[in-house]
Amino acid sequence: MVSRRQFLGAAATATAGITILPSKVFAGFGHKPPSDKLNIAGIGVGGKGFTNLKNMETENIVALCDVDWEYADRNAFKRWPQAKKYLDYREMFDQQKDIDAVMIATPDHSHALPAVIAMRQGMHAFVQKPLTHSVYESRILRETANRYNVATQMGNQGNSDEGIRLICEWIWGGAIGEVTHVDTWTNRPIWPQGLSTPEKSKRIPKTLNWDLFVGTAKFREYNPIYHPWNWRGWWDFGTGALGDMGCHIIDPVFKALMLEYPTSVEASSSSFNNDSPPNAEFVRYEFPRRDNLPKVGMPPVTVNWYDGGFMPPRPDELQIGEQMGDEDGGCIFYGSKGKIMCGTYAQNPTLLPTSEMANFIQPQKSIRRISNAMDGGHEQDWIRACKEDKNFRLEASSNFNYSGPLNEMVVMGVLAVRLQSLQRKLLWDGVNMRFTNILPSDNIKVLAKDEFEIINGDPKFKKEYKTLNAFEMAEEWVRHTYRTGWEQI
Repeated sequence: MVSRRQFLGAAATATAGITILPSKVFAGFGHKPPSDKLNIAGIGVGGKGFTNLKNMETENIVALCDVDWEYADRNAFKRWPQAKKYLDYREMFDQQKDIDAVMIATPDHSHALPAVIAMRQGMHAFVQKPLTHSVYESRILRETANRYNVATQMGNQGNSDEGIRLICEWIWGGAIGEVTHVDTWTNRPIWPQGLSTPEKSKRIPKTLNWDLFVGTAKFREYNPIYHPWNWRGWWDFGTGALGDMGCHIIDPVFKALMLEYPTSVEASSSSFNNDSPPNAEFVRYEFPRRDNLPKVGMPPVTVNWYDGGFMPPRPDELQIGEQMGDEDGGCIFYGSKGKIMCGTYAQNPTLLPTSEMANFIQPQKSIRRISNAMDGGHEQDWIRACKEDKNFRLEASSNFNYSGPLNEMVVMGVLAVRLQSLQRKLLWDGVNMRFTNILPSDNIKVLAKDEFEIINGDPKFKKEYKTLNAFEMAEEWVRHTYRTGWEQI
């Protein structure tokens, strides 16, 4: 609650000059009227963050933070020249007190800490997918959002679109019976992976603060192979193809089947090392039975993930030449009475065979619709939630209470890939965020060097492996130890 003295003090400041007061000044007097504008700060504005901010510019864009000012200047700095500019989000939070909400679209490893700092100060948070780099960070973001009662949203825009709602309504209405199996896939990665750390560093561009880019991760020397854009191909900064697209493609599975924590996971992949993810992965999750719905049961279900060219079996119901999903990926639900297929972002859902759609009677719409979801509606739904009274707020579609557990599932699958040399199905205790069948004495083998050359016409292969303690690495990958000098959440 804001005291009368605090309110009058803020009002006096406003009369001294042209000042846009943060909405939290007025929070004690009810919700922020839709006509009033939020003061939004962007963190990571050179790439996807620029698109997110454009979809938010019904509001005041008051601060822009990016570690690469040349990259940010291509679009964001030019579009919002009045916004204050920062290299370090910690300085922005310390110095600028008019911020109501933040949009975070940094590399994956730098999502959690600025989101936590912002929410502790009462700021609403929009965070790009994957929500976080680790399981523990996802849990902390969810708990922090609830503790400070702020409006949140993950940047998986398909969650606000029509397709995911149709899939839910069809499955909940019993259209395909009980679902026991789902296949999901993507065409990613479309960036290089399976790489070795460069032996030589490169000169850091003058406009890039490399130390801030590395942030909470273990320090490594600069090379343009990491930035811009290709950071997804490195474990320290990204989460590979599963982390990149899982929050989009698995989203309708998680929501329609009312999933939470898997009980087990197993994985296989093409070659990878301790620095860079594989070019192709297969991950299998198993989920327990959930509470039945009035029109359909929720039995145990297996969810398979394929990427990098790996594909699930083609359903017999598809005609010759008929595309499975769309060119970027999709998912197929296997029910006791039929199948549902959709593309990436849950778009264009259809029964299989597709000819069944001609006589399909759509169930009554039961889920709130969000207009223009893929072109700004996802961001605008979050803005609506930010402005509502926190005691009566209708949460945004992919708020952290939903997207936190979804993201935990996704990044837990990333760990299964890294731990696959254990050669076992990994049993998962979701509540306590730990694998229960990895022993302190277990080790994993990780590729350290992979060389090939022709000598006197003969191929010569040289592979070297290093051994790591599986128990210790699993704990570290579930909950990262941040680099010295950065707050450990």
